[in-house]
Amino acid sequence: MTDQQFDVLERTRDIVVKSIEELSLEQMNRIPGGFNNNIAWNLAHLVVSQQILCYRLSGLPCTIDDAVIDRYKKGTAPDRERPMTAEELRYFREKFLGNAAKFREDYEKGIFTEFHTYTTSMNVTLTDIHGAIAYNNMHEGLHLGYILALKRAVRG
Repeated sequence: MTDQQFDVLERTRDIVVKSIEELSLEQMNRIPGGFNNNIAWNLAHLVVSQQILCYRLSGLPCTIDDAVIDRYKKGTAPDRERPMTAEELRYFREKFLGNAAKFREDYEKGIFTEFHTYTTSMNVTLTDIHGAIAYNNMHEGLHLGYILALKRAVRG
């Protein structure tokens, strides 16, 4: 079953990247009326959330900086005074695609041996890496929906 979960993660991430590839940096950073974030923030948030849910809760080091995690974790919003740069966007796109394969590889190495129980904001209690993977996939699907709605809004 876990292979299928990794397939879902990789496929969802492919869909996200394909859906935003023709958007400009300005469109990626725009926060349309009725929304409180943008596509660029959602992309970074997904990178950060997967690291927290799967690596940090397993007692493992994240593959991204703590400063980056603090900027895009749950409860944050885009910095309206400092939009994401093209370089930052490239970084997150690379991480977004590359981390899925690295995650599968790390899982297959058997490094996820412990887990710190965590109750999410949706009141789902995660007790092991398998629950974290499934929850992360649901979370990524939810944000895919946000990204698609944002895309429609920024394209007018």
